[in-house]
Amino acid sequence: MDLNFNPTLIIALVVIFYLISSIQILAEYERGVIFRLGKLLANPKGPGIVLVFRPIDRIVRISLRTVVHDVPPQDIITRDNVSVKVNAVVYYRVIDPRRAVVEVENYMYATSQLAQTTLRSVLGQAEMDDLLAERDRLNQQLQTILDHQTDPWGIKVSAVEVKHVDLPQDMQRAMARQAEAEREKRAKIIHAEGELIASEKLAQAAAIIDREPAAITLRYLQTLTEIASEQNSTIIFPLPMELMRMVRETDRRT
Repeated sequence: MDLNFNPTLIIALVVIFYLISSIQILAEYERGVIFRLGKLLANPKGPGIVLVFRPIDRIVRISLRTVVHDVPPQDIITRDNVSVKVNAVVYYRVIDPRRAVVEVENYMYATSQLAQTTLRSVLGQAEMDDLLAERDRLNQQLQTILDHQTDPWGIKVSAVEVKHVDLPQDMQRAMARQAEAEREKRAKIIHAEGELIASEKLAQAAAIIDREPAAITLRYLQTLTEIASEQNSTIIFPLPMELMRMVRETDRRT
């Protein structure tokens, strides 16, 4: 059985299949960097439908979303010779897809390696107390350095956060003892200040009683009233001599 093939139909089908295979759909957050015969086209393509005519064209998809990169723990020796292990998080994104493809072979790997070396370099110049207390300043310094170094690659580093600082066990114990001693010192200072204020108030009260002897009598009577209202028991309460003198003077007058 002889089959008659229409060459025109075959060519048309081949062209249709070629055009269909040349269609690339890029998402809203994607851009396509196209090389035509090895030469970079002027502007990245996308989002939407992009025609890539292989084999003369080659497309490299680049995501514009923010990448969250977890920097693995790094062994660091601080300026005051304390060995610590530090890890961090780097937030960056591509702002120029052309440079991210042309200027560096693998921008994600390059940014990761650069973040590790910068973390060791910057934190190695800080003391341990600054590493724990001045973390915001160190984060800003890391972000500025990384952003400056990745700018030729078309990468924008938006933030760097030091996530965890792992101290040696002996250093943790020393810091715990230091914190406990500091709390005890503050407690003793507060207690001493309270004693000083109380002694000043007692001295003022003694001066007033010395000027006004009847004040101690009124205080005795007030204390008796408070005790009588709280419990019904026999109380032996010494009377002050001033009160006895007042009673005698009253009897003489009457």
